[in-house]
Amino acid sequence: MVYLQKYLEACGCDPDLIQLIRLISRQMEPIRKAFLENQTYEHSINASGELQAALDKWADAHLIKVIGESGYVREIASEEQEDIIRFENARREYSMVMDPLDGSSLISTNLTVGTIVGIFDHGSVLQKGNNLKAAFYTLFGPLTVLVVSVGKGVQSFAWDPETEHYYLLKDSFAIPEGKIYGSGGTRKEWTSTHEKVIEYFDDEGFKVRYSGSFVADCHQLLVYGGIYTYPASKKSPAGKLRLLFEAIPLGYIMSQAGGAVTDGHRDLLDVQPDHIHQRTPIYIGSAGVIRKIEEIFLNQS
Repeated sequence: MVYLQKYLEACGCDPDLIQLIRLISRQMEPIRKAFLENQTYEHSINASGELQAALDKWADAHLIKVIGESGYVREIASEEQEDIIRFENARREYSMVMDPLDGSSLISTNLTVGTIVGIFDHGSVLQKGNNLKAAFYTLFGPLTVLVVSVGKGVQSFAWDPETEHYYLLKDSFAIPEGKIYGSGGTRKEWTSTHEKVIEYFDDEGFKVRYSGSFVADCHQLLVYGGIYTYPASKKSPAGKLRLLFEAIPLGYIMSQAGGAVTDGHRDLLDVQPDHIHQRTPIYIGSAGVIRKIEEIFLNQS
């Protein structure tokens, strides 16, 4: 059986990058165990203005501590933190962006949530998505699944608690041109352009599939194809999802699987972030669907 370290070595990854990915991926087991005692919501608001779950704070603090002690990472930016955290004693210049627990509003319902990570080189977290050295996410479902790209396609691995290894589950994803979609936001706040996009989905017979966990919805797209969107709205023209913590890492993975990510006008992997909590409209999924959406936007401009 192929396990994670052997796969990364075969890809020719830098040895320290391999160890960093392995270190982060192995923290998913303690995070999963922490679910049992962290089911409540805090009275605190995170840097994105959202109510924090207890596990949001636990996972964030745990990952920052482990990564800081590793010496691999110069800067880390987390959805749960207001500012960039800098580790002056780091011996390498990797930087890391993360959503420690995406979809945490679903914890109390026992639906799938996950952790999203992007890794850059050269010490800065404020980089374009195309500069990523690695992006991966973990799904806490019936299996603990790690989906990873180091620029050579997309692979998934399943955690085996007995051997404490991630074993290869699927060696290559190629996102099909599926016909499922999910759209966040409130219908009455949709723009006229987004309404045209939804009309296209309905006319083409797309089916609604939307869990409320961005990472879980994106994983479904890798398997079945289609589209997920959290669009600009009349109330929030900049969108809701974060460019660094959500759009860039998952957009990179989707693109490596043959899909695409856009705000309706441009590839989000080409966008230079201005600040760590920058928001963006997002359409992510099958490449052909994304092309059609961008055509709709162009015709409405």
